Amino acid sequence: MNHEKHCFVKTLLVTSLLSLSYSAQALEKPQSMEEMWKIIQAQQKQIDEMKSAMEKAPAKPAATASNDVKTLERKTDVLSKEVEKLRTNLTIPDDIKYKSAYGLGPAASKVYQVGKGLSIGGYGEANYQAYVDDKGTNKNNADMERLVLYTGYKFSDSILFNSELEFEHGTTGKNGEVSVEFAALDFFIDPIANIRAGMVLMPMGFINQIHEPPFFFGNNRPEVERRIIPSTWREIGVGLFGQITPELTYTAYIVNGLDASRFSSNGIRDARQAGSEATAEDFGHVVRLDYTPGYLPGVTVGGSAYVGNSGQNIPNIDAFTQLYEGHVQWKYRGLEFRTLGSWGHIDDAAALSKHNSSTIGSENYGWYTEAGYDVLPLLMPSTTQYLAPFFRYEQLDTLASVPVGFVDDESKDRYIYQFGLQYKPIPNVVIKADYRNFNAKKGILGDDVNLGFGFIF
Repeated sequence: MNHEKHCFVKTLLVTSLLSLSYSAQALEKPQSMEEMWKIIQAQQKQIDEMKSAMEKAPAKPAATASNDVKTLERKTDVLSKEVEKLRTNLTIPDDIKYKSAYGLGPAASKVYQVGKGLSIGGYGEANYQAYVDDKGTNKNNADMERLVLYTGYKFSDSILFNSELEFEHGTTGKNGEVSVEFAALDFFIDPIANIRAGMVLMPMGFINQIHEPPFFFGNNRPEVERRIIPSTWREIGVGLFGQITPELTYTAYIVNGLDASRFSSNGIRDARQAGSEATAEDFGHVVRLDYTPGYLPGVTVGGSAYVGNSGQNIPNIDAFTQLYEGHVQWKYRGLEFRTLGSWGHIDDAAALSKHNSSTIGSENYGWYTEAGYDVLPLLMPSTTQYLAPFFRYEQLDTLASVPVGFVDDESKDRYIYQFGLQYKPIPNVVIKADYRNFNAKKGILGDDVNLGFGFIF
């Protein structure tokens, strides 16, 4: 009789477990391990209460005991699998939506969508470059330009870590290298003021923060955002970011300064220290504002400024460096339009030119404008694919003004015409083709044709 009663207890427990398994499926996804543990504890409490009640229940005939045991095993397994799904869902979102957050690219922003724990993403790009008129040392080439891994960890709702590790040119030999592009802790305090500390991307221009290949035209980044605004520009620093209003965002950092001993006629690009045992005798200050007016959907207007000494203890040279930029972006249906202008000034340019044995411009400038239009919806209204012809015009001069007694290099005064196609079979993958026509006030620069692809994940 005791055996029969035990079997009846099991049968009633089956019914309870089945009910709980359905409840597990209906639950909203918990946002933390603590939440999930509370759910499991509540279920265990219900089971214990049911067991206690069933000990007093009338016995059930032994004929169905074998089937009851099998059913119990099956339903228990169902519940175990549901609990495992709950645990897995804490770190693997059901539907990843790629969108930019806090000034970073969509793939770099994945960690902000995680409830808690580890986040992994990345991007890559490869291209073939053929020179139309081979001049000097220019050679046709094929390059696995970048393979990038984003890793982030959300410790809690208020603290997370985010990073970018980049492998360039397919190897660490020859001209390839492995670099940390950014690695920072975010401390969320209030929407209007949050803290970021570590190796940070300088919040200037379009490309420096959002440089994932599906989100800029052409196989190569704009020359203005390579030579005037030296992307990818990152330094060690700390600062604030947040929303002043829902339409107005800002970022402000104090960082180790540039190293003016590396300034040259090519500009300030080589003076980036990139967190590699950076000299920090002098510091830089950078601030950015972006405004997205609600009455103009798709429009962003913004600007940024960098100021700070760059001398880093070069005798009698402070090399106070200024760099400013303003930008406008408009996305409307299939249209994507961007324009950006930048101007820079370097104090002590004459003394620095003598110290570095290179003519250094006391002023530099650059600007570009570009537009593309997704034509596929005009041909196939229901398509989710993307095909945009685009055009870009750039003008820049790293030696816009040179110190008295030093010779201007007019080959640095350049303007570039570029046009091409951008095709996305899916939003994560892009195939690119473009042609660039380089011109200079003096000298001959070779045109090039570029073919390539990129992806994010």
